[in-house]
Amino acid sequence: MKYTFPLAAVIALVLIAWIGSQIPGMQYLFGVAIPYLAMALFVGGFCYRVIHWAKSPVPFRIPTTCGQGYSLPWIKRDKLEAPLKTSEVVARMFLEIFLFRSLWRNTKSEAFAGPKLTYESSKWLWLFGILFHYSFLVIVLRHMRMFLEPVPFLVSALEYGDGILQIGAPTMYLTDATIILGLLLLFGRRLFNRQVRYISLANDYFPLYLIFSIALTGILMRFFIRDGIDITAIKTLAVGLVTFQPSISGDIGSIFYIHLFLVSCLLAYFPFSKLMHMGGVFLSPTRNMANNNRMKRHINPWNDPKIKPHSYAGYEDEFRADMIEQGIPVEKELPTKADD
Repeated sequence: MKYTFPLAAVIALVLIAWIGSQIPGMQYLFGVAIPYLAMALFVGGFCYRVIHWAKSPVPFRIPTTCGQGYSLPWIKRDKLEAPLKTSEVVARMFLEIFLFRSLWRNTKSEAFAGPKLTYESSKWLWLFGILFHYSFLVIVLRHMRMFLEPVPFLVSALEYGDGILQIGAPTMYLTDATIILGLLLLFGRRLFNRQVRYISLANDYFPLYLIFSIALTGILMRFFIRDGIDITAIKTLAVGLVTFQPSISGDIGSIFYIHLFLVSCLLAYFPFSKLMHMGGVFLSPTRNMANNNRMKRHINPWNDPKIKPHSYAGYEDEFRADMIEQGIPVEKELPTKADD
């Protein structure tokens, strides 16, 4: 069910858009109303999740470290794996967000007869992640030409660089191929890696199916189903959506409404799914905190000021008799009657 149910859901979304867009008067619903609703859900849901995470208490300083921390001056420390300063935390976050540094260190473990456990580098997941995420980013930025008039130079330059190989006519963009490749490889990992397949759920497959359908309908609209596609009308609609003056002129084509409806579904689904790691990575205390536990005491800002800290010495003073009775070691013995 975890494979077929999300696939059936995406197929149902495609059929809804295909059938609905052919009903007279429904083009406004699929071309204007649903995109506005989806964008409102995306922005509102995104802000809600980020604010909710930002309000979550962090009672302990818990940065993830896998390198030598700061100790004695003559012992070399790892500034990225155990950052001490804010600048080192920023450098670590930058490498993680833009270069997927943790995936670069991905390892594969395998058990052999003996028993013998081996570890080896496995950077293919890093490569697939880079392919998919940067292809997705370039495609989103490249689509800005549909919403902006005049088209900014950076968007035009990015579009030129993406299609520099001039494959076919119309030009095939490199990201059209790499995003499909990245999706197939990430999907294949969930199918053929038994450990990942075991922990994968339906909500892990649904976004893969949905993004693949978006990419596929975009490729079909550009290269294969060109009849009835009025690029001028699409541009007018896109600019109208941004300027809050939407207008649908002429027959745009069902494939465009399917593509737009799937994008709207992705936007509406995004804030309530695992895709929110895009915003959550900035608020992860295991990444955005310095490893200075031994140099600076971390006090939870959410602590109730009326509740005073209870040290172990105070705890033992309060329960020493009970601890001795239960056989729990104590640092101090019970005072004798003479001492009293």
